[in-house]
Amino acid sequence: MSVIVVIGGQWGDEGKGRIVDLLAREAQIVARYSAANNAGHTIINELGEFKLHLVPAGIFYPDKICVIGNGVVVDPYVLLQEIAELEERGVEVKNRLFISDRAHILMPYHKIIEEMDEKLRGKHAIGTTGRGVTPAFADKVGRAGIRMADLIDPEALAATLALRVPYKNLYLEKLYGAEPLAVDAVVSEYSELGAKLRPYVQDTSSLVQQALKSGDTVLLEGAQGSLLDLDFGTYEYVTSSVPSSVAAGACLGMGIGPTQIDTVLGVYKAYNTRVGAGPMPTELTDEIGDLLREGGPRPEYGSTTGRPRRCGWFDGVAARFTARINGIGAAALTRLDVLDSFPSIQVCTAYQVDGQVVDTMPANSAAMASAVPVYEELPGWNADTSEVRRFEDLPAQAQAYVRFVEEILEAPICLVSVGPERDQCISIKEVM
Repeated sequence: MSVIVVIGGQWGDEGKGRIVDLLAREAQIVARYSAANNAGHTIINELGEFKLHLVPAGIFYPDKICVIGNGVVVDPYVLLQEIAELEERGVEVKNRLFISDRAHILMPYHKIIEEMDEKLRGKHAIGTTGRGVTPAFADKVGRAGIRMADLIDPEALAATLALRVPYKNLYLEKLYGAEPLAVDAVVSEYSELGAKLRPYVQDTSSLVQQALKSGDTVLLEGAQGSLLDLDFGTYEYVTSSVPSSVAAGACLGMGIGPTQIDTVLGVYKAYNTRVGAGPMPTELTDEIGDLLREGGPRPEYGSTTGRPRRCGWFDGVAARFTARINGIGAAALTRLDVLDSFPSIQVCTAYQVDGQVVDTMPANSAAMASAVPVYEELPGWNADTSEVRRFEDLPAQAQAYVRFVEEILEAPICLVSVGPERDQCISIKEVM
């Protein structure tokens, strides 16, 4: 029995899906435990490139069971479309993908409310994906959500929506000036969706627990990054996901106990990126930032929104912080190859805040926004690393960079990716 949690150590987009795809070979169950279709994982394999938003990355291995846990908010349309696209391209999904009956559903009023709320915020907008995820999680916490168990039960769904839709229409009409939704139309539409998803729905907590009793390995796939966590991220520019996007959320989002987790693997990009608004001390708005965004084999644009990612040097202060709050036992460093052409590389090792040098992230949002990075300069390697498969074959400067990041994290770096393809990875130490 083994449970491995894969988390993102930055603001997301660290390459978690690519790492999960690699590790899934050794697991029997691959499960997604948090967030919604506002997060995406890009996978490149022999079938081509895939952008997954709800289905776990282990779906490409025909002998794996994939689970969408209770901590995920599911947009039925997105999930059904994702299933259809996978099957059209030869990936078998039926009898391999299971959805928690306790997972909450994203409803049509959630999208309208989120879009309208962002407009009301004006220049203080959060920069959400506009998928309706924040209102969906707000309803979950406010005990006003619709769960998968309701969706697949026509009578229960009709009764629940007869209360929910008129209530939400008050928001739409009185606060936002939007058109109300017709109760009957919503009931009919979502009853059809429930019928299509019914074969996939079950008590996934029991499924996972039984697998663990049988000695199986379970790989828990986090979405979003730790710096977007509701408690520990750069509040208020964070995710609304409950449970949290840090490793502790895996237990709540999957229905397992904390003592069942064996390893937490933190995924860190060799530099920093962020999508949306909020503080990012090492952001570069010059030609270096442009080169980080455009210089790799896969330019830095959001897999969910297509928005250009903000880019900057590796933030060691933030990385050290997330390594500690997640209790990571191992790390993966992705996109090292993007740094191949830089003659020198900067790493942020501290912040200057109000004239004081600090080595941890301030909780105060104004202080974080004003933080000035203190850099340490490392030599670049000016060599192509994309074909390297052994750590000792990396240029000495690249090895030194990896070891420098390792010291910051205070955890061993076990995997280094040097390109988007499955085989473009250097294994330094076994993770599983």
